[in-house]
Amino acid sequence: MDVAERRKSVFTEVGLVDEATARNERCPPPSLTSQDPSGRPRRVKSVRFRSQDSVLSGRVGKDKRPSNDLSGDSTQDMGNTKRNMTIPVHPAKLLKLGLLLVALVFTLHVPRFPTSLFSSMGAKARALPVDAVDASIIKREDTNTQVCKRWAHQSAIVNGTLYIYGGRSTTESTQTSDTWNNDFLSLDLTKSWQISNPSLTGLPRPDGPPKISMGYLWSSLQSLFLYGGEFSDDPVALPSAYSTWEYQIGPKRWIEHKEPKTSAGANAVEEDQPVQRSAEGSGVSVSALGRGWYFGGHLDYLTTEGWSIQTARIYLKSLLEFTFPGHSNKQVESLSDGQTAGDGGVYRNITEGGLQDTAGFPERADGLLVYIPGFAEEGLLLGLTGGVNESFTQMNVIDVYDIASSTWYKQSTSGKQPKYRVNPCAAVAAAADGSSYNIYMFGGQNLQPFKGQTQYDDMWILSVPSFTWIEVDTSSQSVPYARAGHTCHVWDGQMIVVGGYVGQELSCDSPGIYVFNMSSLEWSDQFTALTGERATRAFDGNEDSGNPLAQQANQRGMGTQAGLEGSYGYAVPAAVQSVIGGKETGGATLTAPVQTPTEGPFETGKPITYTVTGPNGHIITGVTDPSAGGSGSGTNIGAIVAGVLAGLFALIAGYFAFCAWVYRKQVAIWKKHASMMANATEKQPGAFAATGAMATSSSGKNSSEQQNPRMALFPDSSSGGGVVRTSNEAGGTTGTTGAVTGPSAGTVGRRSSDSSSTEDLLAGQEPTFWGARGVLLNPRRSLRVINRD
Repeated sequence: MDVAERRKSVFTEVGLVDEATARNERCPPPSLTSQDPSGRPRRVKSVRFRSQDSVLSGRVGKDKRPSNDLSGDSTQDMGNTKRNMTIPVHPAKLLKLGLLLVALVFTLHVPRFPTSLFSSMGAKARALPVDAVDASIIKREDTNTQVCKRWAHQSAIVNGTLYIYGGRSTTESTQTSDTWNNDFLSLDLTKSWQISNPSLTGLPRPDGPPKISMGYLWSSLQSLFLYGGEFSDDPVALPSAYSTWEYQIGPKRWIEHKEPKTSAGANAVEEDQPVQRSAEGSGVSVSALGRGWYFGGHLDYLTTEGWSIQTARIYLKSLLEFTFPGHSNKQVESLSDGQTAGDGGVYRNITEGGLQDTAGFPERADGLLVYIPGFAEEGLLLGLTGGVNESFTQMNVIDVYDIASSTWYKQSTSGKQPKYRVNPCAAVAAAADGSSYNIYMFGGQNLQPFKGQTQYDDMWILSVPSFTWIEVDTSSQSVPYARAGHTCHVWDGQMIVVGGYVGQELSCDSPGIYVFNMSSLEWSDQFTALTGERATRAFDGNEDSGNPLAQQANQRGMGTQAGLEGSYGYAVPAAVQSVIGGKETGGATLTAPVQTPTEGPFETGKPITYTVTGPNGHIITGVTDPSAGGSGSGTNIGAIVAGVLAGLFALIAGYFAFCAWVYRKQVAIWKKHASMMANATEKQPGAFAATGAMATSSSGKNSSEQQNPRMALFPDSSSGGGVVRTSNEAGGTTGTTGAVTGPSAGTVGRRSSDSSSTEDLLAGQEPTFWGARGVLLNPRRSLRVINRD
């Protein structure tokens, strides 16, 4: 598709009216003749102004009489209107003066009139909105939001708005070739929307920035910076000299920073080297640090001005760093003393960072670069996937870049690994306590065999710091069509997928925007805004203030201590918890790589961890730093609480078992003594009374324990028994009931141990496990009975 022509009015665009007709209707040319009511043609009055010199000098124009011709009505013809030029008309001057006086009087008295007289007249004046003022100095919005397919574009999120620039696209399903473009769109993430109707807005196509694909958009809180990219190969468009193009979001304008040069710094080339445009690399930007990076890629005749088409493509393994305007960088010589970058930013080309200059560090294109905070002094970059020609990067080893030391390391992974691929997309979400950072990778393609590449539609998670691959099961879900060359971003704990090459099997992929819930591991039919308009306000430290980076609630801020962008609302999914431990808010038990590192920040560094609090201020989870040796151990409050609860339940279970044993022993003793007493009663009827099987007094002492006891027997006619009352020296009486018979009923001596044990068992009822006198609540009494038996 060719570049769209200048947009016309809505009528001319749909073919109702052509431009000439519309122009004539809006601004008709003055008619030379018209008709009066009688039907006769007459002259139409119009005015054509002439200079005073030409009038007074008597020069004539077309169809004019000389100015000094006073014959007839003594007038001079100016255009088609006759006006008296020689005879002063004093009454006219008087008339003008009168009109001026009337206008003056009217002006002085209008303020006294009721405003209701004029409320329905004229237009109401008010201040113009800012957008209306800005719109007058920029091109009107002419980017088409509807395309058939879109891929290999550049995109970035700033303050809740996702910007999409350039790339390749088709507008019709029958289109056989794709088009490089400079389309510019925005997607609103401060409001919820359906994927069938995303909140897309077409922005003005810029005049200066080139039509490129496979570059990158770095983003600060105020601007976008367009780097790299490839020009069209069909038809061939030769590249221009490289310039950094900046889009300033506030004033809505593009600015060109021409001929940027590199600055010297750690592990970098010398200063004042021209910055080259690379394509097919992987990029990342970190607003909290004020820096962006572009890793690998290639140079050829479609990226670099003056490159010969006969010169072979060169693949790169360098890391280009860009420090945003107004930010400092200790690794750059010109900014090491606290100075900040100027309006054009500062570039540093890092080519010798540790393993980077060794044979084991391959060149690569079409890979991924992600940012992981919380480790080392300024966080880490992870490079994964990608390849060159027929050589591809495997997934069992990840390249790790320490930002603060400008050094590359390698780290082995564990778990089932995904197939090698190029051109996938990735987004990272952080656990609320910082104990894990989970990299979600979707799609990509296998470039072999040549022209027979296969696109993927699978989703994988690389959990850091354990470096464990976890495959996401989406077999029962409605998954977007397999794709490559798409972009992914995380916002409010959701991954937004934009575009992608879907092959020839699918005629169109419109609108081509999808949403994956990173907490529930499900593809969704809508984006749900959580941060909302707070993303447009800066965070000032208050709980209810803005959240421009959509960070977790306890990780908001800027700088090295801040959390990861886009993770607000993210909860660690159950599938990840089952591998690394912990719960939704974090608390991972795997806090170091499973494959023990030999060097680098994961071997010696400590992560930044955060305390998570609930709405009531109570601590939900807290994680401390793991040991420096990378043993994977660390204090886990959740594990401690679980251990305490398990121990408590074990004690309770042991106590119940002990009480059950005592109960069984007590019941056995009770049955034994009950059988003995039954046999004794049959042989000697009075024996039962002699055993003293009667309840003792509540005082704890009876007359048998006093000297010279006096006893009286009061027979009970109804029972044939009696009540034994004993009196003590205090004059009080205590009584017991029982079957008192036989000659031995008159004397009661001190009870022996055997009689006490028997009394304890038989005085009440059969032993019980529950109840106030049961074994569970009174184990000491039950145990005493067993010991005395």
